[in-house]
Amino acid sequence: MPDATRRLTAEALGTAILVATVVGSGIMADRLSDDVAVSLLGNTIPTGAILMVLITILGPLSGAHFNPVVTLVFALRREIEAGMLLPYILAQIAGGIAGTLLAHAMFDLPILQVSQTVRSGTGQWTAEVVATAGLLLTILGGLRFRAEAVPMLVGLYITAAYWFTASTSFANPAVAIARSLTDTFAGIRPVDLPGFIIAEIAGALLGALIGGWLFARERAAAAPLTVPQS
Repeated sequence: MPDATRRLTAEALGTAILVATVVGSGIMADRLSDDVAVSLLGNTIPTGAILMVLITILGPLSGAHFNPVVTLVFALRREIEAGMLLPYILAQIAGGIAGTLLAHAMFDLPILQVSQTVRSGTGQWTAEVVATAGLLLTILGGLRFRAEAVPMLVGLYITAAYWFTASTSFANPAVAIARSLTDTFAGIRPVDLPGFIIAEIAGALLGALIGGWLFARERAAAAPLTVPQS
């Protein structure tokens, strides 16, 4: 297993690239089209694509969580050391913020921003529960049955969830925090973060609960008892 420094670097770098892709593609799409649906599509495809790349190349190092609730679930399942939970989460949040700042720099925008985009209400929170629960089911089901397909499965799931959820599927507290620092297409007001983060935690725990039961390995049947013959 790689040492802690390499694992944390992989988590920070992966989250940074993911957020730079989300924010950067949103800026590009918004500049190239006045049609919101076209802009959302331009934001969706790069996000799904980069997830496939990042999980493939960084998964062997850190597990490629890039998401505090994914790390939380793996810690609860004892598939990551408890002592790595907080360092992973801090690396993900720091990486996400760096990704936002990098996107601003690439597009010659003010580096420091605060989003004004309203994302609040029961529908948005419900969408985040659904999006995050589905993400965890996708990860756990993939690991159970087709581990080599997890990068593709997660990329395709997020691509779909951008469109079938009212919130456009943040499903990630680190990404949500980072997106609160951009007043661009992908932004979310800081005041709306608590509702999203609570919904994401609830969704992750729900997905883990369902997945833990649904994808449980079958126990081997006990051998029948035989009565010795005299």
